[in-house]
Amino acid sequence: MKIKESLASKIFDAFNYVIMILLMLVMVYPLIYIFSASISDNALVSSGDVLLLPKQVTLIAYKQLVTNPDLWISYWNTIRYTIVQMILTLLVTSAMAYPLAKKWLPGRKIILMMAAFTLLFSGGMIPTFLVVQKLGMLNSIWAIVLPSLISTWYLFIMRTFFEALPEELEDAATIDGCSSIQVLLRIVLPLSLPVMMTIGLFTAVNQWNAFFDALIYLNERSMYPLQIMLRNILVAGTTIQGEGDLSLLQTMKYAIIMIATLPILCVYPFIQKYFVQGTMIGGIKG
Repeated sequence: MKIKESLASKIFDAFNYVIMILLMLVMVYPLIYIFSASISDNALVSSGDVLLLPKQVTLIAYKQLVTNPDLWISYWNTIRYTIVQMILTLLVTSAMAYPLAKKWLPGRKIILMMAAFTLLFSGGMIPTFLVVQKLGMLNSIWAIVLPSLISTWYLFIMRTFFEALPEELEDAATIDGCSSIQVLLRIVLPLSLPVMMTIGLFTAVNQWNAFFDALIYLNERSMYPLQIMLRNILVAGTTIQGEGDLSLLQTMKYAIIMIATLPILCVYPFIQKYFVQGTMIGGIKG
């Protein structure tokens, strides 16, 4: 039986379609423009003649970048920083969120209050730098990974997700002789794939785009991530090694943006379904 929609409902749906199309255009246009500018003639880009489609297509900006070893060194640094950060964040956050999801945990409310306190207040940049320095982590991967290893917001999302899991499954595993660690690894985590993928995506994107920590903690050029190279070209207006054709600087800016953005754009569609499930289930208990 077909339900007849009212005039107000049709108007509301049409309004939603218009808004969604406008939002899509607002988000897609910058990507198309950046790609077009990256493969267009530098003079046309600088003069503002490139508005949507590329003009006088050339790949010289990409050639200038991919033939430079600094690009691949910084790319590898960003990849390993992101992978290590994501894996350790998921392990440590789940290890902390699982016991906090149990009402029998002694001091549970106090720990939650202390964790929530960090949402409003932090030690600050200078004390954090001094801690990293005293621990001897400067110019190392751990200076990038450890200070931001646990996010309180992700901790609360994962804890809420764990609370919504059926306790009967854990009780059955305990009766079969599983320890708490085994229950977490064999029962809880496999059932928590949506929230794990969601937090993993957020963590990976944040680390992939991060550059401020690298500016503070890293002094060696060989340790710089990709975003430092991107910053040097966009903000400082320099080429990768202080060399190269400065007339290509404008198109190189757009080319390096495309190179830095492409991996995240390729990964997101494959985990989008987990992203939607994780954000919905992780925020609603039931």
